Amino acid sequence: MKQPKDYLIFPLDVSTAKEAGRYVSLLRDSVGVFKVGLELFINAGPSIVHEIHKISTEARIFLDLKLHDIPETVYRAMQGIASLGVTYATVHCGESKKMLEAAVKGAGGKVHLLGVTVLTSVAKEDLRWAGYDASFTEDVTRLVLKKAEMAGKAGFAGVICSGHEAGQIKNTCGASFLAVTPGIRPIWDVPKGDDQARVMTPARAIQNGSDHLVIGRPIRDAKDPDRAARQILGEIEEVLKK
Repeated sequence: MKQPKDYLIFPLDVSTAKEAGRYVSLLRDSVGVFKVGLELFINAGPSIVHEIHKISTEARIFLDLKLHDIPETVYRAMQGIASLGVTYATVHCGESKKMLEAAVKGAGGKVHLLGVTVLTSVAKEDLRWAGYDASFTEDVTRLVLKKAEMAGKAGFAGVICSGHEAGQIKNTCGASFLAVTPGIRPIWDVPKGDDQARVMTPARAIQNGSDHLVIGRPIRDAKDPDRAARQILGEIEEVLKK
């Protein structure tokens, strides 16, 4: 049975293996997945994956490198990722069906691939500037669903999406298709009048269909990161009881 900590992904948005190790040590009992992004991977190298596993043998690792290149390059890169023993890895849902299929082939069933649909930092104006059709720029969710469908047909395990889109993605791609959601703010960290439309509480995101929640700053900037993580687990546990 899925436990509350299994929902929680903590991004190791630091630049050194020492800093990353400190957070893994602090949070290994309250966080199910640790995310390694470009900054840490570039500075610490592939060995960071092994360092995390040394500290927490049960930790799952999400390698968030957002691959996007020609199919052969993505294939070979994903073979390397598959050899590291990570659970999840990201690939941009770009323009090429062959690239997505190459990523799946390179993963060889050893890594759950997550497609990057539309970054939460991208606004309608950015999509217009990039030349997207008006049907997508005026309805970003439509573009997210299109890219999620592309990833699903290629054999991906799921996508990165906002909590607002998770339910629709499940309806489009199936209940087992993973919806991994950033932009999560625990209820005690949502300021009054917050106008970030794609931000959501853990409970609401899970109710909407999110399978994993990426929560960084509210934990990382807390005086007691482990306590903050456990507060979030409490919110998740409450919604799972319903």
